[in-house]
Amino acid sequence: MKDKLKSLKESALAQIHGAQHLEALNDVRVAFLGKKGELTSVLKSMKDVAPEDRPKIGQLVNEAREEIEKILEEKKVAFEKKLREEKMKLETIDVTLPAKKPMMGHRHPNTIALEEIQRIFIGMGYEVVEGPEVEYDYYNFEALNIPANHPAKDEQDTFYINKNIVLRTQTSSTQVHEMEKGKLPIRMIAPGRVYRSDEVDATHSPTFHQVEGLVIDKNVTFADLKGTLQQFAKEIFGEDTKVKFRPHHFPFTEPSAEMDVSCFKCGGKGCRFCKGEGWIEILGCGMVHPHVLEMSGIDPNEYVGFAFGVGLERIALLKYEIDDMRLLYENDVRFLKQF
Repeated sequence: MKDKLKSLKESALAQIHGAQHLEALNDVRVAFLGKKGELTSVLKSMKDVAPEDRPKIGQLVNEAREEIEKILEEKKVAFEKKLREEKMKLETIDVTLPAKKPMMGHRHPNTIALEEIQRIFIGMGYEVVEGPEVEYDYYNFEALNIPANHPAKDEQDTFYINKNIVLRTQTSSTQVHEMEKGKLPIRMIAPGRVYRSDEVDATHSPTFHQVEGLVIDKNVTFADLKGTLQQFAKEIFGEDTKVKFRPHHFPFTEPSAEMDVSCFKCGGKGCRFCKGEGWIEILGCGMVHPHVLEMSGIDPNEYVGFAFGVGLERIALLKYEIDDMRLLYENDVRFLKQF
């Protein structure tokens, strides 16, 4: 029995010293000290030992158990210390290393274009005014000289919430709200999102952005309109930019015009960018219709004004030579970080 106990102790100590991790150490503990372990089996066989030898054998078993438990605990403490040291090593911060460069966002080309347009007009003394995107039919159409039977009110072009409320199709409604305040003169631009029932393609979207401009004062002429927009074109596209006005029709302005700018890619010679014409159409404009002034409570015999509207996406597409409007809404980081 003594030889067996000695052999068990030596085997347990050898396995403890050979263990490479805590799990292996626990396996040794179970194998020798568990309910079905080797030493437990020896204790169960004490009934076969002569009565006079039992105290001595019991003492040897307890000594073997105590020694095995002591070595197990020492080995466990050593493993835990090593694990703590490895964890501390992993968590150590070298303050001399350069910091990780944070991922920076990128301004959207629409935002860049809008900020530039606002900077130009604020520099001319204009005020930036915002209005509601959900608008009364009256402000979106009737107050702008668009009667009930006008094609622009067709449900194919306009998103109706109910009979009297729509998603605005233009930011001109903001101008009406401003005129109704009666604080004259007015010199303002109204940027914002607008909605029209269009199919999504390279040049159309059911939601896009406009920047409308309005000036109401005494002795305002079409020459003032032309001079303002010419200065705007030069600042946005370059000092060599030329402008051309073509007669057009808008219900809320009379006379009305569309403005073209000379192609800033070819200088007006004709290229793929301007489709060989040398000119690019960018906005509509005109003198505010007298009836529009009357409906807003402004005397057209005393005050006159001009208005213009430019598509923000159109400016961004032209300025940054983007050939597909859908790129502006897909939020692809590879595209956005170019700006």
